[in-house]
Formats: sequence, C-alpha cells, structure tokens
Amino acid sequence: MNSWLLRGVVMSAVHIVARVLLGVLIVNVPLHGTLWKTLAVAAVVLIAIIAGGIDGLRDAHAHDDPDDYDDLTIRWLKAGLLAGWVAGFVCWLLGKFVFAGIGEASFWIEMTAGAFFTALIIFVPAFIGASLGRLLVRRQQRKNAPRSDDADESNAQFADAAVAQ
Repeated sequence: MNSWLLRGVVMSAVHIVARVLLGVLIVNVPLHGTLWKTLAVAAVVLIAIIAGGIDGLRDAHAHDDPDDYDDLTIRWLKAGLLAGWVAGFVCWLLGKFVFAGIGEASFWIEMTAGAFFTALIIFVPAFIGASLGRLLVRRQQRKNAPRSDDADESNAQFADAAVAQ
C-alpha cells in the first residue's frame, strides 16, 4: 500500500469522526457551536501535525544527508486530497441519508470547497510537522557531531606527529 494512501485513509477517518462528533454536539448544545467547530478543526490540525512530525523524524533518522530526504510534501499533499474527497463524500452521504445534523451542503460544494479545505487543514500542518521533525533530528545530530575546534586540534596534532617522524 502506498504511504500516502494509508495516511489519506487515516486522516479521512479522523475528519469524518470530527464532523460526526461536531454534528452531535451542535444538535445537542447549539449555543456553543463556535467552540465545537474550533475544537473539531484544532483536533484535525493537531493530529496532522503529529503525524507529519513523526514522518519528519523517521525520514531524518533514515537519511544523514538532507539531499537524500524523501519527498514528504507530495506524500502529504496526495494524502490531504484523498482525505478531502473521501471525507467530503462520506459526510455528504451521512448528512443526506443518515444524520441531519452533520450539515446540508450540496454534493458539489462538499466535493470542491469542502474537500480542498480539508486537504489544506491536513497538508499544511503535516508539512509543518515534518519540517519540525527533521529540524529536531538535524539539531540533535549537530549537537552530537564533533566540533570543528576539536577537529582542528586533532589535525594539528596529527600534522605535528607527521613532521616529527
């Protein structure tokens, strides 16, 4: 299975669960709708940041040279687009036939504006998380690497030993 496909399926499930819970909360406690919407978007964004961060950590540990890193940008863009379309379609079906509180957007709105909004709230945070994960690993590698002062001293000692012979 392609890595972007797995990420897209998982993120679409996260988005669907968030929208269903949001629908339940808005139907039962309608006066706090703004709070529930904010929390639902924040949950999807947080999970995308964490998943992207894990990808960035794994990728940086697997490749010492940043030029050899995998292309996480396209991976997460594909995953976000898949999640947007799948979540949009499933949520449209649920809203149309099963659960009236999930929203009443038309099919084309769900498959365009809704899907691309979902793709953005998955792609951008995942990209930021991957960048932060790579940054943390590179920072740790720089801390563990020998300093240039130590390398200069050892080179000077080696040169002195070579001249003495």
